[in-house]
Amino acid sequence: MANSTFTILLGGDLTVTDRLQKAVAASRFIAADSGMRHAEALGVMPELWVGDFDSSDADLIERYPDVERRTYPPEKNETDGEIATAEAIERGATRLILIGALGGERSDHALQHFLHAMSLAERGHDVLLTSGEEEAVPFLTGTMTLDLPKGALFSVIGFTGLTGLDILGARYPLKDYTLPFGSSRTVSNVAEGPVQFHLRDGRAMILARPNDFSGA
Repeated sequence: MANSTFTILLGGDLTVTDRLQKAVAASRFIAADSGMRHAEALGVMPELWVGDFDSSDADLIERYPDVERRTYPPEKNETDGEIATAEAIERGATRLILIGALGGERSDHALQHFLHAMSLAERGHDVLLTSGEEEAVPFLTGTMTLDLPKGALFSVIGFTGLTGLDILGARYPLKDYTLPFGSSRTVSNVAEGPVQFHLRDGRAMILARPNDFSGA
């Protein structure tokens, strides 16, 4: 069976951790423009490199002459990251790991990564956004378990109002909670180990800092 996990290398911040390397170990890789600079840190060779290449310098391009490149004009309707994820889906991706999706110089790009990930999740794809230091997972209705070490910080950010929210296995558990849109009630919780979430209605993003035990 073809590998259906694809890692998309984006241009944001990246810290290579054991947890991140484990997550992408069996993945295929596609780079989006300057995200290609993360390939060396991860020790991988992407099968495709896409973008308008306005943020990739000549030295970076020269270091990867054998990677297939598809160049798009700057005046396009999608970001380089969205083009890269579309290519991955066309190649059979069901799980998408967006590396360098958090932080970086462009807050508009980081916010768009959140929205794009939510859209992908609504279409049935399993999505993880990560910088190595921080992770984000779209959370739609249903049940989800996040494998976090005891003491790690996490937050649930509502993209809508949330109804029937349960948080189990945390310092501050919730049961059948209604979270108004814009409320900070679910920011800065602490995992007691793997955390289970239930949601009856709404859209949210779970953000976790697996190596941050400052709240422990």
